[in-house]
Amino acid sequence: MTGRLSFLAAALWWGSLTTVGLLVVPLLFAHLPTPAMAGTMAAKLFAAQTWVSVCCALLLLLLSRPKGAVALYPWAQAAMLFIVGGMLLALVSQYGVAPRIVARQDLRLWHTVGSVLYGLQWVCALEVLLKMRLLGAISHDSAALPSGSPDDPAGA
Repeated sequence: MTGRLSFLAAALWWGSLTTVGLLVVPLLFAHLPTPAMAGTMAAKLFAAQTWVSVCCALLLLLLSRPKGAVALYPWAQAAMLFIVGGMLLALVSQYGVAPRIVARQDLRLWHTVGSVLYGLQWVCALEVLLKMRLLGAISHDSAALPSGSPDDPAGA
C-alpha cells in the first residue's frame, strides 16, 4: 500500500506539472482576450502548482522508509536528491521568482529564470517517477524493502 501511494504521489506531481505547464498555461495565453488576463490566471495556477508539488514531495519523504526502520526504501535512496531538489525549486520559483514577475521587474529575465526552474522541477519529478518504477516502489516482494526492516519477510 505504501509503495502504491508513493508512486501515486510521484505520478500526481509529474502529471500536474506537465498539465499546468505544457497544456493549461499555453491555452490561457491562446484563448484569453489579453496577455495580462492570461498572466494573472497563470500566476494563480503556478501558485497552486507549487503547493501540489510541496505536498507530493512531503508525502514522498514521509513514505520513504518503512515504519520503524532507519534505512530508506531503495527507490527513496535513489530519488532523495530529486525529491528535495524539486521541492526547493518549487519554493524558489514561488517566493523568489514569481514576486518579481508580478512586480514586472525585468520580465524577460524573470520569465526565463522561472521557466528554467519549472523545467528543472519537471525533470526532478520525472526522475523520481522513473526511479520508483525501476527500483520497484510498487512491487510487494522483499526486494523492494531495505534489509532488516520490520516489513522484510526474510526477517531482521
